[in-house]
Amino acid sequence: MVSGNAPVLSTRALNRATMERQLLLSRADVPVKEAVGRLVGLQAQNTRPPYFQLFSRLEGFAPAALSELMESREVVRIVTLRSTIHTHTAEDALTLRPLVQPARDRELNIFRSGLTGVDLDRLSSLATELVEERPRTMKELREELRVHWPDADPQSLGVAARCRLPLVQVTPRGLWGRSGQVALTTAGHWLDSSPQPAASPDTIVLRYLGAFGPASVKDFQMWAGLTRMREVFERLRPGLVTFRDENGVELFDLPDAPRPDPETPAPPRFLPEFDNVLLGHADRTRVIPSAYKGRNGVGNQAYGTVLADGFLAALWRLDERADHATVTVQALGDLGPATREAITQEAVDMLGVMTRAPAHDIRFATFVDFGE
Repeated sequence: MVSGNAPVLSTRALNRATMERQLLLSRADVPVKEAVGRLVGLQAQNTRPPYFQLFSRLEGFAPAALSELMESREVVRIVTLRSTIHTHTAEDALTLRPLVQPARDRELNIFRSGLTGVDLDRLSSLATELVEERPRTMKELREELRVHWPDADPQSLGVAARCRLPLVQVTPRGLWGRSGQVALTTAGHWLDSSPQPAASPDTIVLRYLGAFGPASVKDFQMWAGLTRMREVFERLRPGLVTFRDENGVELFDLPDAPRPDPETPAPPRFLPEFDNVLLGHADRTRVIPSAYKGRNGVGNQAYGTVLADGFLAALWRLDERADHATVTVQALGDLGPATREAITQEAVDMLGVMTRAPAHDIRFATFVDFGE
């Protein structure tokens, strides 16, 4: 039960706490690798978003800094939280992946009908040998596995390998300004590491609160893709502080974590599709106003979003050619002249760093088909 004496945090208070911990109230002067670890990874469904996430969070960020970490294998692209691809430090890739294995097992169960007669332990062993011999595309891996199980569903064979093994996407996939198909090998092979024990749930809850708190048990479960985490929070309760949101939901937090004044200014920030600040809670009203629920994406398609005063206020799209780059902003409501001017300046700064085009243009539109 939630204590009736627990202080109530307004939506704005939760917003400012989250913005501060997400490095979105002011850009942080910290190394790129430290930021990736502090944020417990960057959502990386596509290859470019991690770079834009860091631009909006770090002082003086240059895309080459993240690419260099990927090439030196200090950060990697791997399926972890919510069974989606994230950019993690090597250390987190090795320990977070086994922690979220229950979610991968649930995903695999959906495909069991296509795996009749398949020995999953043998499949894991064979797939490991294949991808450690040389990185393989998923198509190549499926074809090799079908030699051993010709009657199995090919897609299910690939899903089984992906769910059972900690597969990383090797470079040049994910490097800035370069392209490469998805080729996979095991995290241990790529990082020259023996298997590591799963991260402690207690440690990850504390790190989550440091990056996303104050938050509820349900918030954490949504972020991690894990279930039945109440007992972990209860075990940690003596060392935490608790609050309530405006709906009476109990929120946990680190005692010394920053909780800025709700009126602290929050400058405009351009976020790419699937930014974790938009996905890190079950109740997302601390960032997405109720009136705009569902406006930042349709189905599995997400749009770039603009935060103004800490909240979702617009969508954006970058159209880039060799000689010209255009940012189109579609406001979801009335922005006002001062906010439009601040958004324009933020867009100009972003284009100067994140594109090589010599000419830039910032446009405000009443309607743009962001699904194109």
